[in-house]
Amino acid sequence: MDTAQRSGCPINLTLEMLGDRWSLIIIRDLMFGNRRHFRELLTQSEEGIASNILADRLRRLTESGLLSRRDDPSHKQKGIYSLTEPSIQLVPLLAQMGAWGRRHTQASEELSIRAELLEEGGPAMWTAFMEELRALHLGAPVPERSVFAELQAAYLAVVAKNARAE
Repeated sequence: MDTAQRSGCPINLTLEMLGDRWSLIIIRDLMFGNRRHFRELLTQSEEGIASNILADRLRRLTESGLLSRRDDPSHKQKGIYSLTEPSIQLVPLLAQMGAWGRRHTQASEELSIRAELLEEGGPAMWTAFMEELRALHLGAPVPERSVFAELQAAYLAVVAKNARAE
């Protein structure tokens, strides 16, 4: 066991890897927002992460094997971040966290519609989403179903409905 770890408990080890709020937010934004560049992650996150914290978390997540980074062929100083298989396998955990948050917090309608759909869709939808993420991030074959498109369409529909109501 690594001496830096507090214990070998799998929950503890998971929290040591993912336990700070920003790590899961970054994975969420890559997963549900397909934000793949530093600038997108910095400017398009609702939570307003500071650039130094973002850089640190991207480095940590890459070092821990949850993200990979490759050079952007269009710009040598930019990198493209991708989810790895271990982070793709976080879909059920994030779906459950979203479901819990919808029940026990005052989440906004716009930002909880994806969680609602994932909860209703259950493991079958999670599996389909993970297949799509493997295609987007790991180069696997593209599945017929696009859960990402379904989630995005539902989000945009709620945003449009709420804009009309204002």
